[in-house]
Amino acid sequence: MIPRYTRPELDRLWTDEARMETWRQVEVAACEELGSLLGHEGPDEGELQAIRAASFTVEEVNERERVTDHDVAAFVDVLAASAGEAGRWIHFGLTSSDVLDTALALQLRAAGEVIVAGARELAATLAARAREHVDTLCVGRTHGVHAEPTTFGVKLAGFAFEAHRNAERLQLAFEQVAVGALSGAVGTYAATSPDFEARVLERLGLRREDVSTQVVPRDRHAELLSAIALAGAGLERFATEIRHLQRTEVREVQEAFRAGQKGSSAMPHKRNPIKSEQITGLARVLRGNAHAALENVALWHERDISHSSVERVILPDSTILIDYMQHRTISLARDMTVDAEQMLANLELTHGALFSQRILLALVEAGSSRDDAYRVVQELAQRAWDEATPLRELLAADERASGLELEEIFDYGHYLRHAEDIVSRLDEFA
Repeated sequence: MIPRYTRPELDRLWTDEARMETWRQVEVAACEELGSLLGHEGPDEGELQAIRAASFTVEEVNERERVTDHDVAAFVDVLAASAGEAGRWIHFGLTSSDVLDTALALQLRAAGEVIVAGARELAATLAARAREHVDTLCVGRTHGVHAEPTTFGVKLAGFAFEAHRNAERLQLAFEQVAVGALSGAVGTYAATSPDFEARVLERLGLRREDVSTQVVPRDRHAELLSAIALAGAGLERFATEIRHLQRTEVREVQEAFRAGQKGSSAMPHKRNPIKSEQITGLARVLRGNAHAALENVALWHERDISHSSVERVILPDSTILIDYMQHRTISLARDMTVDAEQMLANLELTHGALFSQRILLALVEAGSSRDDAYRVVQELAQRAWDEATPLRELLAADERASGLELEEIFDYGHYLRHAEDIVSRLDEFA
């Protein structure tokens, strides 16, 4: 991923050096358990010390790969040479996928720790803002059109719960991909054993892939990238809401705008929703990567490497991007400016038409048929909007609405009465 969308912690996890370091960890752990596989014929303690001290540089491995045309073989050559005579034990009984897939699980586990923590921080941030605005009246919109009053806290509570669900999904997805395999060529343990595999994986803190066929099945990685893409879609939904609410005609919410910032190179008045638009765009990349991960599931027979080149792009990019997007969204949610007065002003744009359901139900309770009541309210609500006349005044002057308690009907408090209860459900996780 390009530096613009990369936070340092995830960047460090996906460098060539970090990737090869996980290879080294797998190779060393395997050597440490060769005694259980080979008995007294395995490496002695002095050899193990030499293996543990063996080192590599990315430059050395790359230079060797120009000869071998095989990255793991090149790495093994460099590491073995560094270990001296003890290097003969490095990669004993293993095939490349044993190292690559097990090491990849270590990288993904480390990335997951950062990403899941960020996902939970986002949910907590949205929950805090929901509680802050539990009674902040605003208009609810369906199809982009004013529907009925709600509160901004209720609106944010929905986003907070979605963020929580995504945090849960991400945690499960990272857990299920934290599996390794050291079953050798075509997964038969011909050169190793299930016990040897179990011992090595225990050292690494990974679970075993039940049947690896030489590679860990790629449905696991597809599940992870699908969960990441779904989390990205949740971020996009929130960002889309903020983009709409920041439009000049709405102006209910604005992204933070710091001193010295410029919204446009040409128009000094501009304050654009750049964070929201960026999040919206990057979510598309995550969905595309998830599709590529699904394509990786169907490999030939026991293995091929058609997935390998794809994963070198989509796994670092997707984990780096979701980490960046989450923290961008945390900043957006934490620092956005909420204009409660503008929200109240926008509630009046339809001159009371958004109380139509309250009037409809009052007429039905008074004895009118539902269809007759609907037609009356529809007619008067449209007049209120078209003529810029308060609907309440039109009702007061219309004999078809005589006897209605207009003071009670046109009370915003009616829409607030359950807001506290709805938002308090956030106590389940935050």
